[in-house]
Amino acid sequence: MRRYLGILLTLLLAVLTACSGSQNSTTNSTNGSQSATSGGSQPGNSSKPPPADVVRAESGKLELKQGGSAEASVKVTIANGYHINANPASFSYLIATELQLQPNYDVTAEAPKYPASVTKTFAFSKDPLNVYEGTAEIKVSFRAASKAPKGDLKLGARLRVQPCDEQTCFPPRTIETSIPITIN
Repeated sequence: MRRYLGILLTLLLAVLTACSGSQNSTTNSTNGSQSATSGGSQPGNSSKPPPADVVRAESGKLELKQGGSAEASVKVTIANGYHINANPASFSYLIATELQLQPNYDVTAEAPKYPASVTKTFAFSKDPLNVYEGTAEIKVSFRAASKAPKGDLKLGARLRVQPCDEQTCFPPRTIETSIPITIN
């Protein structure tokens, strides 16, 4: 019985190792570590990540009054020669650009509003795709609680993107950023 269990575990490990090369990965842009996520292999995918600074995200300071609301923009900058999938993505197998905000009791956020995309055809896809290139601004409306403490806070945010160039799509990555907020 142990011998069969050992053989089964060895085969399972071999299958998992072989499959991990064809699955999409999430890469933390600050340290380059990868972890497997769901998704299958698509033509033109690469397991090699592009340079870490291909996609950057930043937000200007937002000022809110207690009980008030305002809109912030997260500026996404995509390096020349690269693009990221729009939200919504053109097809279900593509990784859409997605902004996730950390919950906060003093400040609530509405669902992000994604910008209009451009439609382009690439060597790796026979169908045109909706993408973002250059810069794209994701808008988010915030509301401060009426009894929110006055002062500064940084609301954590994660931007999930899948960068691609004209030939290849790279593993998805998550970019850590924050939105500075002053409540007065």
